[in-house]
Amino acid sequence: MPIKAVESQRLYRRIAEEIARLIKRGEYRPGCRLPPERDLAAMLKVSRPSVREALIALEVEGYVDVRVGSGVYVSRAGGTRVKVMPLASDSGPFELITARRLLESECAALAAKNASQLQIRRMRAALSAMIRDRKRNVMPLENDRRFHLEMAEAAGNSALALLVRTLWDQRTGPLFLQLEHHFDTPTLWDAAIAEHQSVMVAIEAHDGAKARATMRRHMDQAARRFQKSWTIGVPRSQQASRRQHGVGNGAA
Repeated sequence: MPIKAVESQRLYRRIAEEIARLIKRGEYRPGCRLPPERDLAAMLKVSRPSVREALIALEVEGYVDVRVGSGVYVSRAGGTRVKVMPLASDSGPFELITARRLLESECAALAAKNASQLQIRRMRAALSAMIRDRKRNVMPLENDRRFHLEMAEAAGNSALALLVRTLWDQRTGPLFLQLEHHFDTPTLWDAAIAEHQSVMVAIEAHDGAKARATMRRHMDQAARRFQKSWTIGVPRSQQASRRQHGVGNGAA
């Protein structure tokens, strides 16, 4: 099967264009299951996270349908939905997570050093609100955002706080939301809350090294959550909970 290699630095947009070209040429027909991400990454000579970002972009644009527990299939609509440019910055979800890992780990370390008692109470209040949300079976996205932004403010550097806020605003774009839609579950939120608690304990102890390490671990886990195989089924109990609570807005 003819397929062009894609330079890795061009990231998901170039990969998406190449796969869309193959779909339009009939290499992958409507209803056809695409090769696994690992195979596509090898054929295109790019990383698997970049392939995943490309497939999510193609799903947003109507070229493919992602079926968790089965795989990725060419849409019978053939890309006829209204096309959406996923992010004005052209940043993919995993790029955003990587950027947040770099920034927020240092913010956590600085917060451990610089946070006032009032700022620590605000972070603790945001974390407590996340826990209350989960007990009420509400996905705690807003209080998750609140925790991270309070931590960035507590770092004592307004430029860092602005960058963190900007990245959080970008993660509400269609690419990130679509990716989260496939993987967010109450169980994953429980894990994310536990990770936030570890960060909070380190900041309260004024342990900058531990705060940095626990925030890095949290962001690494967030990336792993969104790289789980699409061919591994989600338990029915979690599928029902996702439908009931409208899950799709990110344990990160």
